[in-house]
Amino acid sequence: MTSPPSPYWSKDRHADRAPFLAARAAILRAVRAWFEVEGFTEAEPNMVVASPGAETHIDAFAVEGRYLHTSPEFAMKKLLAAGETKIFSLGKVWRKGEHGPLHASEFTMLEWYRAGAPYAQVMDDCVSLARVACEAIGETKLRWIDGACDPFAEPLRLRVADAFHEIAEVRGVVKPDRGLLIETSGVRASADDTWSDLFSRVLVEKVEPFLGADRLTLLYEYPIEEAALAKRALNPEVAERFEMYACGVELANGFGELTDPIEQRARLIEAMAEKQKRYGETWPIDEDFLAALAHMPPASGCALGFDRLVMLASGARHINDVLWTPS
Repeated sequence: MTSPPSPYWSKDRHADRAPFLAARAAILRAVRAWFEVEGFTEAEPNMVVASPGAETHIDAFAVEGRYLHTSPEFAMKKLLAAGETKIFSLGKVWRKGEHGPLHASEFTMLEWYRAGAPYAQVMDDCVSLARVACEAIGETKLRWIDGACDPFAEPLRLRVADAFHEIAEVRGVVKPDRGLLIETSGVRASADDTWSDLFSRVLVEKVEPFLGADRLTLLYEYPIEEAALAKRALNPEVAERFEMYACGVELANGFGELTDPIEQRARLIEAMAEKQKRYGETWPIDEDFLAALAHMPPASGCALGFDRLVMLASGARHINDVLWTPS
């Protein structure tokens, strides 16, 4: 039987983690410096909110009828509506039930928005930040388990449909076709699995492990069904959503932001109906957020897992290695 780890405050364990915590501090300084050079303002949104987001499968911590935010996204978009044009937030968020080498229920999210910018710009930002993290601690590669990814190489830009077809030989993605997805993927499927369930399973099991194998991968143009807060691309069946991967690990998730309050309301209602069906709970719709969307300029934004970035840059093997006070 494996003995439990020593508490984080034990001198031996802290000494083992000290190099990773020093790397975290150096990367934190470098990231903030990068945003300052780029002309961003650091925002500090409230952490207790009326509605924690739009995600069907994320669980939030309730606090006396309100919630700890799972992302600062709604608040940041309200600030864009107020007239801010380049803002970032670097702070704690909470997601109930997330544990493991790459997950913690309380973690640090880096989120930023550029008014008037195409989402290709925030893709480039992601690549720059991966490089900044490595440079801050004198590293040249991002590493996870036995893999190494060169963030200084030209990233691979790959459409979701092409990734599914080329990596896993799977079809039925852009035009959601549950039967074709099952037939071509070979993943296990139960009668109550939706197309979205199967899409996620194929992505996690058959596609993600191969993304960012030697250089960063920017996976983009997700099916519109998988992008509740992103606007439609020129092809209306896909959204302006991307994720950045290194060594099979998702580091960032970005959008060309949806600013149509009518379409956004419909998507939120649909997401919460599915949440109620699956988990027997729902989150209130943030009416203030929908009102702000009518005044929000076209924009692109991205959320990046700061702890994961530190892990891969420093070579840590568990998220607890890079958290100052892991639970």
